[in-house]
Amino acid sequence: MKRNSLVFFLVFSLICVAAADERAGKALQVTETGKESFEADFVSGGKIRVNYSGKNGSKTNDVTVRLKTIGNYAELRVSGGPNNDFHIKIQVPKNSGLYLRMPAGDLEVDGLTGDKDVEIHAGDMILGVGKADDYGHVDASVNAGDLDAQPFGVSKGGLFRSFDKHGGGKYRLHAHVGAGDLVLRE
Repeated sequence: MKRNSLVFFLVFSLICVAAADERAGKALQVTETGKESFEADFVSGGKIRVNYSGKNGSKTNDVTVRLKTIGNYAELRVSGGPNNDFHIKIQVPKNSGLYLRMPAGDLEVDGLTGDKDVEIHAGDMILGVGKADDYGHVDASVNAGDLDAQPFGVSKGGLFRSFDKHGGGKYRLHAHVGAGDLVLRE
């Protein structure tokens, strides 16, 4: 089964880039509040989807989804919703670069091929990175917590843990967790 989804909680900002197509340059801006789900077309025939689940998954009255796209660039912001037992699942095209910032909550990213620049202030992050050889530059850090980057041969725990590696791949990976655990897995 091919997975191309992101699962995380609370508020975040996501920017993804996919291969450009004939719609490059055309702008789209959509804002929806209180919907049970969200779906929009993206470049190369792909879609961006947002779904909610968990014990409070149906409490979407104040959940706002804002999507701005211009050509092969998309900025997605989701805000609002319950503070507990509320899961947000976002699906984007598999070949997407990812820029994501999230203040708090648990985050899981899996099945994306491309650059990844991901930070959370508090919570646990599990980031599927694929093969280590795909990356030209990797830096990962935690201020307080465990850092487990098995594809890169790194495992550290405690305070202010980090690593920086250079390779021959074409992608860049930056991952940071303020307080919590950071797991990079194949």
